[in-house]
Amino acid sequence: MTTSFVINGTAVTCDVPAMQRLSETLRENLGLRGTKIGCDAGDCGACTVLINGQAQSACLIPTARIGGAQVETIESNSPILTQLRNSFLRHGAAQCGICTPGMLLTAAELLARTPQPNATQVEQALGGVLCRCTGYRKIIDAVVDAHNDPAPIAAPPLHSVGARLPRLDGAAKVSGDLFGADVVPQGALIVKAIRSPHPHASFVFGDLAAFAAQPGIAGVFTAADIPGRNAFGVIPAFVDQPALAETEARFRGEAVALIAHEPGALPNLATFPITWSALPAQIDPDLA
Repeated sequence: MTTSFVINGTAVTCDVPAMQRLSETLRENLGLRGTKIGCDAGDCGACTVLINGQAQSACLIPTARIGGAQVETIESNSPILTQLRNSFLRHGAAQCGICTPGMLLTAAELLARTPQPNATQVEQALGGVLCRCTGYRKIIDAVVDAHNDPAPIAAPPLHSVGARLPRLDGAAKVSGDLFGADVVPQGALIVKAIRSPHPHASFVFGDLAAFAAQPGIAGVFTAADIPGRNAFGVIPAFVDQPALAETEARFRGEAVALIAHEPGALPNLATFPITWSALPAQIDPDLA
């Protein structure tokens, strides 16, 4: 369906599936990848944007519902966001930067109705945005202090031992910095995973070559295509999880194959040649 709305002051029209999330529309259709994807379930707040001035999780809103709305993202240059960015820089409130866009947009809603909030008000307002780096103290201080000095900190003289230095990548962090998942090289293929629908199952592949011969499909890959040891993990000494299951899937959602295809040539995954045989599964925590 076709939906029109205003994004950061510019009118746009998007032709998207009726239930496509606003977060996906912003990132994939409009190229506004400053909006981050965290949990994709409305829990972390990383994808927060302003819709008609209200902070909302873009991953929970179908794009079809915002027809005619005013949407503001981290790419906006509104005066309030500018104040907040400068204050975040002064207080060192942005670390990894994933939560920063959501923090800034949520804080912008607060400052629009409470220009000089106290710490308690800031804590309550930011309660829906999760940060794993800062411990929140600097973030809270930055929002409380945003109205005091709109100017960013300047680099001190080189001999100023002990002086606070502006973070070299700080400006990027408070502007929706790009991460690996935000960068799509020109001409890149899209990869889809075939995953187990069962908590425990064996499987066999059918004619993969025939499936891969469909127009737009660049390749189909299984565990047999992985050179060396088919395993990964967090702790090197205990690496034991296959990158792609070989003959048996040990949990629902485990990847068993990858399909690389051209953008716009999404294959019918329901026709992927695989036969599943469900096996007994231990899904009770106490018995396990």
